[in-house]
Amino acid sequence: MREETPEAPRPLRSGYTTGSCATATSLAAARLLLGGIASEVAEIVLPKGQHVPMQLVYCRYVNGRDSADGAEAGTVKDAGDDPDVTHGAVVFACVRLISEPGVRFRAGPGVGTVTRAGLVLPVGEPAINPVPRKMMTEHLIELAAEYGYDGGFEVAIGVEGGEALALKTMNPRLGIVGGLSILGTTGIVRPFSCSAYIASIHQGIDVARANGYRHIAACTGNASEAAMRAHYGLPDIALIEMGDFAGAVLKHLRRAPVERLSLCGGFGKLSKLASGHLDLHSKQSSIDLPQLASWAAEHGADAALQASIVAANTSQQALALAHEAGVPLGDVVCRHARDVARAIVPDGVAVETFAIDREGRFVGAAR
Repeated sequence: MREETPEAPRPLRSGYTTGSCATATSLAAARLLLGGIASEVAEIVLPKGQHVPMQLVYCRYVNGRDSADGAEAGTVKDAGDDPDVTHGAVVFACVRLISEPGVRFRAGPGVGTVTRAGLVLPVGEPAINPVPRKMMTEHLIELAAEYGYDGGFEVAIGVEGGEALALKTMNPRLGIVGGLSILGTTGIVRPFSCSAYIASIHQGIDVARANGYRHIAACTGNASEAAMRAHYGLPDIALIEMGDFAGAVLKHLRRAPVERLSLCGGFGKLSKLASGHLDLHSKQSSIDLPQLASWAAEHGADAALQASIVAANTSQQALALAHEAGVPLGDVVCRHARDVARAIVPDGVAVETFAIDREGRFVGAAR
């Protein structure tokens, strides 16, 4: 019989970024080339000074030969309790010694290449972000000094199955083709920090702007995205999958403005934004039925309808009750949501909001 789950919640466990994995594996592969040491564990130093030992699943010469072909090492990405798409994947590095000092980076199998402007990396570069590059470079230069080596390193980072995993991320839409990105700013994955998702939202806006798009649509999910695609004919590059993070979109537009922002989501989520919530997740905000009743009252709802809205099981039921009574609650909520958004974005950004039902049909708008 399986043991019962403990009643008391346990602390959430942190994990390590793909950048940390890349640093550990490149260091181990380079150590094998310079010192002939096949490590089982590679200890790295994170950007804030923490020393972290990372277990390796292999450390060997390429093709099982000698240092002439280079060396490779791999580790299993452990994201802790964060729902990370790369959790459990093998991140690996293939390292070759080159005569020119310094470190050259390549995209190995499962790591993408940048094909669109607007990201932190130039077009044509492997999708290995600046902090992971800095971490690897510092560790490899220190290792070279330890062994009195005057040359440089060519480092290819890969992720087993990374090309398929990347389809579950925003990479294809951002113009990162062929695989995943090697990410991280601190080296540590904080459980449910959602920092990677928010970073993808920011990147999506930056890529759209860099490629000349001045009208973007930020959508809470697939249905709202399909509605905006059909309504405006916008290409994928101009559709920003914001999920619950409306605030991430609105605040980023302060420093990266566009001419026109269309916000689209389910009626319930739009009602949360209308009430001033910028995180629309159920753990962070709730639908305010009394507020919906109050807004309905301002547009003709009698006391009985107000009471029914307050007692509704869902926001969709409240919307249906208002619709039956001829009260345009969908439009009212969209107007309040638009006002909240307008108060955050720069004056030059034209904001409009749309609410949809569960079938993806428009049930409210404020243009």
